[in-house]
Amino acid sequence: MRPLIIDCDPGQDDAVALLLALASPELQLLGITTVAGNVSVQQTSSNARRICELAGHPQVGVYAGCPRPLLRPLETAEQVHGKTGIDGADLPEPKMPLGSIHAVQYLIDTLMAAPAPITLALLGPMTNLAVALVQQPQIVDHIEALVFMGGSAFEGNVTPAAEFNILTDPHAAQVVLSAGIRRVVMLGLNVTHQVISTPERIERIRALGTKVGQTVAAMLTFYGKFDIERYGLPGGPLHDPCVIAYLLEPHLFQTQPCYVEVETASPLNLGRTVVDRWGASGQPANAQVAFGVNAQGFYDLLTERLGRYQ
Repeated sequence: MRPLIIDCDPGQDDAVALLLALASPELQLLGITTVAGNVSVQQTSSNARRICELAGHPQVGVYAGCPRPLLRPLETAEQVHGKTGIDGADLPEPKMPLGSIHAVQYLIDTLMAAPAPITLALLGPMTNLAVALVQQPQIVDHIEALVFMGGSAFEGNVTPAAEFNILTDPHAAQVVLSAGIRRVVMLGLNVTHQVISTPERIERIRALGTKVGQTVAAMLTFYGKFDIERYGLPGGPLHDPCVIAYLLEPHLFQTQPCYVEVETASPLNLGRTVVDRWGASGQPANAQVAFGVNAQGFYDLLTERLGRYQ
């Protein structure tokens, strides 16, 4: 079992990623930290607990984190995810309580006390981890790997240059990417836009006939509307579950070592992940960047794992 902490901002795709992780015994989910991003941190914290209860795992601790980016004002994405962040799901208010400490403190305490290094899965803005690294730089030695959804080797989805998670808090992302974490894996838009929730794939999930299957199908149907209209795709890209799929079956993804830096100064390119694929900068690689994915293999994995819920 791989000890894992998920930092997220649910978000329908974050919700599906949590369900995939909770259905996978290879992953020992130690806790979930939440951050402001797709919606407010109050809402992301509620959504994470709703998903844990849907999955039958109310024992997993959920810890609320930073309510805004380091330097920029918060700009959420209700136009994509709906007012709740998980529109399409019909889930009751959570009964399980929030963890009693701040997400940043949870990250520091858990990493420093861990008997072995822990893997971090980041599905939203990197604010919580950046603050933890500033407060306690020694946590770097206790991170086995960081796998994140964010950025792009090509174009953005909020601006021509920048992807939402990175643009929301580019300064945090640069803190994290320059921290010297031993293994970093970047799953950006250039890969996640290959993982499309077509009507056929959604129907396979709906046909599971379970509460989880019905909820995921309804969320993905709502979530896909924005990208179908914007990009003319046959469905919405399923971004965040790629992180969990990579942890479970890394062979589904083709990666290449690259140097990645985040632009934090240029108004035109703010939040851009500058991916040096061919070594033009002369800088050593600081991330494995994904460029290809077996999309059908991804959906086969996702559907099989969601099918484990009764």
